[in-house]
Amino acid sequence: MATVTVVYHSVHGHTRVLAEHLADGARLVPGAQVHLVEIRPEDVTAGRWHDAEVLALLERSDAIVFGSPTLMGSVSAVFKAFMEAAFTPFITQAWKDKLAGAFTMSASQSGDKLAVLEQLAVFGAQMGMQWIGVGDMPGNNWSGGTRDDVNRLGSWLGLMSQSHADLGPEQAGSRGDLITAERYGERIARLTQRWVNAVPYETPRMTEHEARALSASLRETDDAPAALTSA
Repeated sequence: MATVTVVYHSVHGHTRVLAEHLADGARLVPGAQVHLVEIRPEDVTAGRWHDAEVLALLERSDAIVFGSPTLMGSVSAVFKAFMEAAFTPFITQAWKDKLAGAFTMSASQSGDKLAVLEQLAVFGAQMGMQWIGVGDMPGNNWSGGTRDDVNRLGSWLGLMSQSHADLGPEQAGSRGDLITAERYGERIARLTQRWVNAVPYETPRMTEHEARALSASLRETDDAPAALTSA
């Protein structure tokens, strides 16, 4: 069994919705054990985060997916406190060769989300981890595209999503963002199975035309899970 843990911080609940959909996608993979862990501000004391049970779970995990809102071009202060608390597994190389990925959410279309994904990728590299990016073609980059397209923000280092600041978490992201999150979670879980258990894995590939057809099909049905193909 491959263990995937999604660890995230959410301020208003929007990033939590993204984390939940990513975890749902990972659960589609037979044999994948998926954990969803929220980094809570109440576990930060004097600027230092600590939760022994979470650290123990992460040490048992085969893949860790990091998630934070983009705030002022950086991860949140709470998530940064968690990252700094990883100094112990850093010096013991406890997370070395685990698989890793990341996701972020902002209110602005850009919001400098790339800076957060780069920050998390550097963190993963310092921890000796192996990085998994988004594998989908870009969406919403032509006249027939919409904000509900898969990978509509064209991000590959990790998953990006955008939510309007005046709307609650029940309207987090777009339909395309949430499906992209599920596809990313499934991709991470499948690659973790391959990494841990040497499970045969055939790399799924999609042409630009096929990617546009997929996004078009999502606009024609409300059955989001049915739109999930091999990640």
